[in-house]
Amino acid sequence: MTDCGCDKAKAELEEYLRNELARDDAADIREHMAGCTDCSSELHVNVVMTEAVQRACRETAPEVLRLQVLARLRDLQSSH
Repeated sequence: MTDCGCDKAKAELEEYLRNELARDDAADIREHMAGCTDCSSELHVNVVMTEAVQRACRETAPEVLRLQVLARLRDLQSSH
């Protein structure tokens, strides 16, 4: 493998995180991340942010709030 460089690593970071790259491209980026503190820091930030969004998407509204929103939507629909 060859070091892909910062430009390629940063340009393909999202695809790398979602495992959407070809095996060789992913290996090049993994190798680059191992030796580049700037890119590995950016990777870490993206991983933390992705995990936070995934956790937030699993949360649900309290039942009382859900019922209030549904009632308000019904009121709006019936007035149109």
